[in-house]
Amino acid sequence: MKGVVFNVVEEVIVDMYDADTWEDILDAVELDGAYTSLGSYPDEHLLAIVAEAARMLEVDVPTVLKTVGRAAFAGLADRHSQFERGDMTFAQFVQHVEAYIHPEVRKLYEDATVPNFDFETLDDGNLRMTYSSPRNLPDLAEGLLMGAADAFGERLKVLRPGIDVGANSTVFDLVIG
Repeated sequence: MKGVVFNVVEEVIVDMYDADTWEDILDAVELDGAYTSLGSYPDEHLLAIVAEAARMLEVDVPTVLKTVGRAAFAGLADRHSQFERGDMTFAQFVQHVEAYIHPEVRKLYEDATVPNFDFETLDDGNLRMTYSSPRNLPDLAEGLLMGAADAFGERLKVLRPGIDVGANSTVFDLVIG
């Protein structure tokens, strides 16, 4: 996992709680927290931080991942000019992540592993998105979707219709508006 993700998680925890909470989490999982934005770190470090945050804050891991994802979107967008939204809507933005943003992420972070997204428009005009990633972090993806909708000033409801699309993949129905 790229260090920038750890940096954003730290910012979210410090902003929502305080620096002592972040340090307490790191101490509990025996990590030093020295993450450079361009560095790569074991996914297990992030998962340990999230699990400990959930334990300390007395919430479940999916809630921590969704909360961090939602709050982290703004921090990621601020760091990378490729997140400029221009005149796009939220729906246009998310459908262009793979075509425009992921290639830019790969330029900055050559060894980045980014998720894949496939979209279809449903009969009601909403979007169905299939998220696939070897990291299998659909709760983080859901939080990032919510954060992106917030950034676009749009209301979003994320549903999981329970469609089986295989390991490391999750289907989301995005109800916009």
